[in-house]
Amino acid sequence: MSDTPAENQPFDVVVIGAGPGGYVAAIRAAQLGFRTACIEKEPRLGGTCLRVGCIPSKALLESSERYVEAQHHLADHGVNVSGVGLDLAKMMQRKEGIVTSLTDGIAFLLKKNKITRLTGHGRLAGTGADGLTQVAVDGDTPATLSARHVVLATGSQVAVLPGIDMDWDRIGGSTEALSWPEVPEHLVVIGAGVIGLELGSVWQRLGAKVTVLEYADGPLPGMDGEVRKRAKRIFKKQGLDMHFGVRVTGARVEGDGCVVEADGREPITCDRVLLAVGRKPNTEGLGLDTLGIQTDKRGRIEVGAHFATSAAGVYAIGDVIQGPMLAHKAEEEGVAVAEYLATGYGHVDYDAIPGVVYTEPEIASVGKTEEELKAADIPYRKGSFPFSPNGRAKALGATDGFVKILAHAETDRVLGVHMIGPRVGELIVEAAMAMSFSASSEDIARVCHAHPTLHEVTKEAALAVDGRALHN
Repeated sequence: MSDTPAENQPFDVVVIGAGPGGYVAAIRAAQLGFRTACIEKEPRLGGTCLRVGCIPSKALLESSERYVEAQHHLADHGVNVSGVGLDLAKMMQRKEGIVTSLTDGIAFLLKKNKITRLTGHGRLAGTGADGLTQVAVDGDTPATLSARHVVLATGSQVAVLPGIDMDWDRIGGSTEALSWPEVPEHLVVIGAGVIGLELGSVWQRLGAKVTVLEYADGPLPGMDGEVRKRAKRIFKKQGLDMHFGVRVTGARVEGDGCVVEADGREPITCDRVLLAVGRKPNTEGLGLDTLGIQTDKRGRIEVGAHFATSAAGVYAIGDVIQGPMLAHKAEEEGVAVAEYLATGYGHVDYDAIPGVVYTEPEIASVGKTEEELKAADIPYRKGSFPFSPNGRAKALGATDGFVKILAHAETDRVLGVHMIGPRVGELIVEAAMAMSFSASSEDIARVCHAHPTLHEVTKEAALAVDGRALHN
């Protein structure tokens, strides 16, 4: 459904895209008094993250973890069950229910904030006679809007490798892997990054044989080396068949299955293929050329200070610009650009943006890795503490992993925090907050942490920076 904009009445802000960055930018702009419109081509709001990414994948991760818990681990707690079975259709129904509830919630928020919503493909259409940017909406109800400011927040799409014959069914990306009607007997995952490991672990828990092929020397390229090493060991122990240093050269559908080819290896036959080698900015058909807006060699929109493009009054945020392709990063940029338009100031602390991998155990990080500090010749001290001695971790039956804190050798300011272990996606927020306030490891160590909690491991890691951990 689309609202009908008043004729010949310019908007203060028009946002193209209603993903995490776009809808948040629109809401904040409306809160600040701007007459705001938000254009989204999909009937459901929330972008890739909510519709076919972050949220549905987390629903399936949670469901698959509970399935394995019921099968193998409840007996350890004195809870005896029998006849545990998988109802995949019901699991998918639950996932869809969560997505629908949240997308409906975003539609309500736009309405509550009196944001004009238009359904269709939004694109830049040059400059009007009034000097304002023109935005065309192609859809069932075509429209052209005049805007004083335009925010491009169109997100990203699956990156495709040469030689991979995508049919978007047997050989697909994350969207397809979230909705398969049956558990594959053998799934090949190309890429051992966040998406590949999360969705690969879902289907492995549900009964598939999962083979992971990665070009790099280990999982999660770019993350902390010690965390990657521990993750590799844990995932192999869980049953993922992982192969590294593998260059995939082709994949095709053959009959009712697929064939995957890689340098120096025998072809692999399987039921389905998940391509998970990253994402690329979604700028096709956005009309950038009508205003002379340039993209870099990776297809990202080039922006300067305060997210401004080379075209006056046009800004870009989220996955279409440089930086990690994370929903929460896009949200922060959405708030910052709206506040800049209202006040002349908007800020995002890019040194304190956490990243989380929602596998079991979870993996989380914020700030610099050891490898980055060494490459930059920055002196540092580190403190590491395992979950194994922690009382709360023992009660949960989840003691594998550790927390590592990196602090400047001279000032003790926290430069990076890296975790693998139970619920570290929640624990990392403490580290991000500490870094946002320029905290030292001593600051974290001096905070009284509730007992028994997993957060105590972070405190012990902070103490370990100074060589005085208490419980190990």
